[in-house]
Amino acid sequence: MNPRDAKMAMSSILNTDDIKKALDAFAVADSFDHKKFFEMVGLKSKSADDVKKVFTVLDADNSGFIEEEELKFVLKGFAKDGRDLTDKETKAFLKAADKDGDGKIGVDEFAALVKE
Repeated sequence: MNPRDAKMAMSSILNTDDIKKALDAFAVADSFDHKKFFEMVGLKSKSADDVKKVFTVLDADNSGFIEEEELKFVLKGFAKDGRDLTDKETKAFLKAADKDGDGKIGVDEFAALVKE
């Protein structure tokens, strides 16, 4: 999915102002908090279906998983000017979500993380 399609998909699910506020809140390196971020963008209150759609946007290579490389660019999935996560943030995010320890995040793990 190209970045323009991703942005359109995201903005059809989430409010672009909420996305911008959330990205601004975590603009500083190593400040990212997935729980607060998902809450701020309004993802926490969305249906399981919408959460799956967001997962699909973030799964850039359409493998059915969000791998560590994709996780680094997760904020870009919400808005093209989102920053890259630091290695520390990426690893913490992966650790929080990867319940089965396979080194990647499946759709069910992502949905569980969002609802935490």
